[in-house]
Amino acid sequence: MAFLAFALRSTIGWPGLLGVLGTLVLLAAASITVKRHELEWHGLLTISLLVFVGWSALSVLWSDYQWVTLGAVAYQVAFAFLGAYIALTRDLIQVVRAFGDVLRVILTASLLLEIMSGIILDTPFAFLGISGTLADGGPIQGLLGTRNQLGLVALMAIVTFFVETQTRSISRSMGLASIALATTMIVFSRSPVILGTVVIVALAALALIGLRRLDPAARRAWQFVLLGTSAMTLLVLFAARSGVIELLNAGSEFEFRYSLWRDILEVSSARTLEGFGWVGYWRQDIPPFIGIDPFAAPHETALNAFVDVLLQLGIVGLFSFLALIGLAFVRSWLLAAMKRSFVFVWPALMLVALIIVSAAETSILVEFGWFTLVICALKASQNLSWRERLPLPQG
Repeated sequence: MAFLAFALRSTIGWPGLLGVLGTLVLLAAASITVKRHELEWHGLLTISLLVFVGWSALSVLWSDYQWVTLGAVAYQVAFAFLGAYIALTRDLIQVVRAFGDVLRVILTASLLLEIMSGIILDTPFAFLGISGTLADGGPIQGLLGTRNQLGLVALMAIVTFFVETQTRSISRSMGLASIALATTMIVFSRSPVILGTVVIVALAALALIGLRRLDPAARRAWQFVLLGTSAMTLLVLFAARSGVIELLNAGSEFEFRYSLWRDILEVSSARTLEGFGWVGYWRQDIPPFIGIDPFAAPHETALNAFVDVLLQLGIVGLFSFLALIGLAFVRSWLLAAMKRSFVFVWPALMLVALIIVSAAETSILVEFGWFTLVICALKASQNLSWRERLPLPQG
């Protein structure tokens, strides 16, 4: 449901999607109630997550569109609750296997629909956002609505299939076939954002594999070397950003995004500290969103998670969001480097993909991106938290 939220909205509308979401929340709540004595909550709920969601909820108090904010917060909390339910009731390997099965189905269905639209019928499926350009080499959108969303999901799938193969959760032939499917979807998505992200995720995977083979003392030293190298690389890339954008053939796309971000930052200056109120997906019928988008085709987001958080929740919300993803990533990375089981690599690489794409999409804030972030953050907190040193409650 989380990964196919766009397809559900396109076919059964918001009422149908909310009905499915509400039913799942009720079933998860009933499950937790029945199993409440078997579950271990100690150290699960990370404080940074509670602070970010809490600030989103508090924004109802100063929002000029309070009912919209209330509904958006409920939508956000519902996905967070389902993510917490998964993290609480499933081992990490079970989570990876579930993601793998779901992503295989979604990518296969997306490819079949693209073949049907672009080759067999040669007509777009407008209601699903499928343009029918597969025969021309793409870009394709599948069941995710846009090429960037499809590319991100395909990249998340590659990470998942790779971990499944390494942990022998699936056969090698199944793993290779799954990776080939996901790679094909990335190629035909023709997304420069995702192509750049693929390189970074691949480098992160190689770094983790190398760190896992070192003894603890050497690993600690190389962690600092890697941190320094990453910082220097970011500075070099920032200095040479014009050449990088041209290399990725993302010039026109970046220019139009930059124009949108500039307008958002100008509007945000009116409420720098607290923001205008949480709304998730933009509502084009209410200010400030009604006049902020200068393009012919209105957007549902700021096309940048950090800019979107600044607009909706202000500097306070932005810092709480940075704390959430920062702590989740650091914990996941440390666990991936020091834990013996290869399955711990999965949350770290998933967060790398989500965080990097956040510079060009807001996937991490809503639906499948937010759902995945919550799971990764809670699993990291469950296995590496300062609260592990606190005594367990008696009785």
